[in-house]
Amino acid sequence: MQEMIDLISEPLSYEFMRRAFLAAILAGGVASLIGTFVVLRGMAFMGDALSHAVLPGIAVAHLTRHSIYAGAFLAGLITTMGIGYLSRHRRLSEDTAIGIFFTGMFALGIVIISTMQSYSIDLVHFLFGNVLAVTSDDLWLMSGAAFLILLAFALFGRAWVIYSFDPAFAETSGLPVGLLHYGLMILISLAIVVAMQTVGVVMVLAMLVTPPATARLLAGRVPAIMVLSFIFSTLAAVLGLYSSYYMNIASGAAIVLWATIIFMPVFIFAPKVKLFVQQYHQLRQRCAGKVG
Repeated sequence: MQEMIDLISEPLSYEFMRRAFLAAILAGGVASLIGTFVVLRGMAFMGDALSHAVLPGIAVAHLTRHSIYAGAFLAGLITTMGIGYLSRHRRLSEDTAIGIFFTGMFALGIVIISTMQSYSIDLVHFLFGNVLAVTSDDLWLMSGAAFLILLAFALFGRAWVIYSFDPAFAETSGLPVGLLHYGLMILISLAIVVAMQTVGVVMVLAMLVTPPATARLLAGRVPAIMVLSFIFSTLAAVLGLYSSYYMNIASGAAIVLWATIIFMPVFIFAPKVKLFVQQYHQLRQRCAGKVG
């Protein structure tokens, strides 16, 4: 028993690990909140595009010694507006516009990086994630971004739920569908900025999609999906960091791998669990009817 306690407590004795756990849980929570709507709206391709499109913003910010977080968000914002412009004014489908900006912005980022004489370790951390290098300032920035996302959902969350399940009804109800759509994409960009230090821009899509997709297999209502998604993302973050500490493997990849490992048994057994719950409720109703 004492050995188990020591295994759990040892990583927490280091300040950088405590910051890492806070950052991973915070990033996972934000990603699970936004990811719920990414999954419901079928916007995984958009999430993938935005996660890669922030690369030139990171590279330019690094070269000019400005905030990498601000550069990443600005690049995501430019991509969002560009996709909207192409799909609305040049008679292209949104998927085509996403493909154009996705590859173009990612290529631009690679070109900018290739002009550097040497790859900075800090820049590589943002590409592939290094939650162990999170500083107190990073935590404050991540917390501020998370607060803005929570505020947006407190104000417009109900409208996004209606829009996610029935866009046609949302439009006929007078909701600003265009603003809701692009507002959600801006929040996806902000969530990517929060999570990129944890798992990197290369794998941030996994945290946007995998925990909410896992939760979607078990729940049908949005609040339940969000809660389960947060639980799964937190579990993946904790297990991933412990694996990283004791096995000396990349922290971001470990977190993503655990999220996938959690998904698989849920995918396999979720239909049986749902059937069992339905049968249980039917049995309760029958027993209640006999008693009545």
